Amino acid sequence: MTSAGVKLIRKTSGDWTVRPNLEDYQQTRATFDWTKIPPLCSGMAGDGCNIAYAAVDRHADGPTATRTALRFVAKDWDGVTATRDLSYGELAHFSRRFTNVLRSLDVGPGSRIFTIMDRAPELYITIMGALRNGCVVSPLFSASTSTA
Repeated sequence: MTSAGVKLIRKTSGDWTVRPNLEDYQQTRATFDWTKIPPLCSGMAGDGCNIAYAAVDRHADGPTATRTALRFVAKDWDGVTATRDLSYGELAHFSRRFTNVLRSLDVGPGSRIFTIMDRAPELYITIMGALRNGCVVSPLFSASTSTA
């Protein structure tokens, strides 16, 4: 027990029921080498790399297109838990549509996009679409203000 009456729980790797992807940050950081990482944007035109391409688009075609990219779990107003999954193909499709909306409004690379949305699939679609368009995105949440 600490002085505040809070009990500290210490766990070791022997306590894990699910093995984490990153077990030892310091060791991984010390031995990390970018040249050993597969190119994230090898299929993208030009020499650049876009995070929306690296995170979504490169998975949207082929065998990974139907894999779950985003799982949204929420409780409804009556306490019922609901889930909604988007595949890489669906996330790419919807975020490309948002990219096209931005372009139709003459919103181009370097533009700043601010959103005020709940944490729902549409927020991530908006973020990926804006990043694909080269925009700077800043999500705002209603909980962070008194008058949203």
